[in-house]
Amino acid sequence: MPKAIRYTLLSIRDMLVTAAPFVVLAVALLVLAYLWLDPTPPHRVTVATGPAQSAYDQFGQRYRKALATNGIEVVLLPSQGSSDNLRLLRDGKADLGFVQGGSNERATREESGIESLGSLFVEPLWLFYREDSARKLNPQASLSSLLQLQGLRLNVGTAGSGVPSLMDKLFEANKIDPGRIARTQLEQTPATMALLAGEIDALVFASAPESLMVQMLLQTPGIKLMDFAQSEAYSRRFPFLTPVVLPRGVVDLARDLPPADLRLVATTTALLTREHTHPALLQLFAQAARDLHSPAGWFNRAGSFPTTDHSEYPVSREAERAIQGGRPFLQRYLPFWLANLVERMWLALGIIIAILLPLSRIVPPLYEFRIRSRVFRWYGQLRAIELQMQVEGSDPGHLAHELDALEQKVAGISVPLSYADELYALRNNINLVRRRLEENPA
Repeated sequence: MPKAIRYTLLSIRDMLVTAAPFVVLAVALLVLAYLWLDPTPPHRVTVATGPAQSAYDQFGQRYRKALATNGIEVVLLPSQGSSDNLRLLRDGKADLGFVQGGSNERATREESGIESLGSLFVEPLWLFYREDSARKLNPQASLSSLLQLQGLRLNVGTAGSGVPSLMDKLFEANKIDPGRIARTQLEQTPATMALLAGEIDALVFASAPESLMVQMLLQTPGIKLMDFAQSEAYSRRFPFLTPVVLPRGVVDLARDLPPADLRLVATTTALLTREHTHPALLQLFAQAARDLHSPAGWFNRAGSFPTTDHSEYPVSREAERAIQGGRPFLQRYLPFWLANLVERMWLALGIIIAILLPLSRIVPPLYEFRIRSRVFRWYGQLRAIELQMQVEGSDPGHLAHELDALEQKVAGISVPLSYADELYALRNNINLVRRRLEENPA
């Protein structure tokens, strides 16, 4: 190996050895920051949805497909509905869940550990009834008030859906005797089959218009949708209800379905999560919500959802940032895992650099001290030999032998070329002492 390269490598090695403690410190700080920030999200998350073929179930499948592109497995947990989803979140059996407004039987201020990723869509209260059953009670065969349900067989859905408790509130507001309506609590699919078979006269459930059941019943001959003529009044009495209008012809323009505007009352469904769910997952779900729920629908204009307005629960910071700011800059150009790592570690990196930058100024003086100490430490032995020369009776031969040994040790010293002058100065001083010993033997 050429000498120039050998000396260069020697200098680099010395620099690395000198800086090694600071490198170890930097790595240790990075590891601690990584463990503390936990920037890498889990690859599996559980979402409480709803009954099979419901809107919640369909949206859950869309979220699963959206997050699969980033390597996240979304496990869909079927449930009875909104109230059941809220219970699963409280019990820690689900990480996220679809919950409609007004489902919380507790005061919201008493709820802890639950956050919202924003409101996703309007969920009207669909009350379908058989036209022939209504004709028996009303020759006009058109229902527009809950009072007209007295004497009919009505399915209000399972307790886990939250609809039975909502209907109890509406019946109480209308001063309807519960005994005047024969109520059942079948699940949505069996209830629909019972309605079509004539075993019940009406059914009610809350769902987004994307639900297959809603789409099918709206186009089934002999099945009609109740017009909530007092929808504005309901919204005044119950803050979690909103009046909406199903426009004429929106279901099927060619067949003019429905043939007239229908007034409905609706709740707003939010995606709720436990507060300890990983922030990166919340960011992904909020981004997916923008893609899935921002298009125009039957009851909203494009861009109306998702929204953080009028939330019953505290809104997650990650969701608020994703909904208002869109996709982060780095995620537009880097894979999600890398962009997420940089986004969540940049502050820690800045703090580490702020700590190490002043400490790094110590490295050059330490490097210089390390190299020069290889030379300077032999001056002590040389000085001791020189002092012995001044002592009467000292043995010149023994001192000459010590000088030879010292010179041999110094010959084995390796220093970078930039410090070679100090090494040669030590050798010259050894020769100087040797000449004095030869000229003035004791």
